[in-house]
Amino acid sequence: MKFFRKLRNYFCYCGIEKEEYNSIKKNAYISNFEVWRVLHFLMAAAFGVAFAISMFDQIMAINKIVYGVAFGYSILVISFFFFIKKDSLVAQLLIYLSISVLLLFGAFVSSNSKNLPAVSFIAFLLITPIFMIDKPYFIAIELVAASLIFNVWMYLVKPIEIWRVDLVNTIAFTIISIFIHIISSSLRIKEFVLIKKINLQKDIDDLTGLKNKSCLTREINAYIERDTEFKQGIFFVLDIDRFKEFNDTYGHDVGDEILKHVANIIKDQVYGRDYVIRWGGEEFVVILVDYRIDQAMALAEKLRSKIENSNNGICPITISVGVYRYNKNETYHQAISKADQALYKAKELGRNQVVNYKDIKSA
Repeated sequence: MKFFRKLRNYFCYCGIEKEEYNSIKKNAYISNFEVWRVLHFLMAAAFGVAFAISMFDQIMAINKIVYGVAFGYSILVISFFFFIKKDSLVAQLLIYLSISVLLLFGAFVSSNSKNLPAVSFIAFLLITPIFMIDKPYFIAIELVAASLIFNVWMYLVKPIEIWRVDLVNTIAFTIISIFIHIISSSLRIKEFVLIKKINLQKDIDDLTGLKNKSCLTREINAYIERDTEFKQGIFFVLDIDRFKEFNDTYGHDVGDEILKHVANIIKDQVYGRDYVIRWGGEEFVVILVDYRIDQAMALAEKLRSKIENSNNGICPITISVGVYRYNKNETYHQAISKADQALYKAKELGRNQVVNYKDIKSA
């Protein structure tokens, strides 16, 4: 059973579990996009040169039309790459179409060399899948279909002895190509998994398990750029009141337990697409994506109350919270700075309270 599960994973998910594959699928799509965009420039250059030479060389003139069509196709697809999204399904379908075009090109060249075994088709059969990361059975279906069409076509145009050689070669090299694709895709997918794990470790605060400041810098800028809904975002800056005095009295080890206690309460109340970050020391940042300001203020007050009334096993603690509604024309640094100003106002007013930046500006 274990063997068949492993076999299924390699053939369907590049050697990893389905959930893990789905979590990094977009990374694979983006990689495919980047690689094939470059390959299309190389294709255009190669087919363009071949077409130009075929205008003067009698041997290459046999395939002049094929070179011209392949060159035109490459130029057309290059233009598409400037408009489609890197991780879109359209980009992946376009890449599969290009693989089909290359295999078709190899078949045309082979059909024009009736007395010779196929070389171009076999070469593209082996090479093209290496540059594609996807579920291996997708590539397997395309390669098997291309080989079937090729062999039927060559049967109609080549002598039977040459066709038999092509038949044996295409069967053998189709199988080899599928296995090469499984190996290359699994290696590259596992590289994405490793990078993701390294980034996750780098982005997580060891003490609280929350995301850290460096993670926020990268993720929130990308989020603001791609998600117009973020114009409704709300920023909190939370600070444990008199934490330095607490550390001096009870020691840093106990202080660490308090930080974990506060972090767990925040995590219990803030989830989904929203962010909870340990900003540094005893300071936390919460970013709410789809909240109205009244909802956000209610949540901030709920957090303050829960922490004040919670039993941490040591002594009572309180927090102060600064709240700011994000303006889509500013950076997240500016938003956090304004939430921070509201936090300082909460400290000035006696701590253990929530202050909205809008209130201190209108005061």
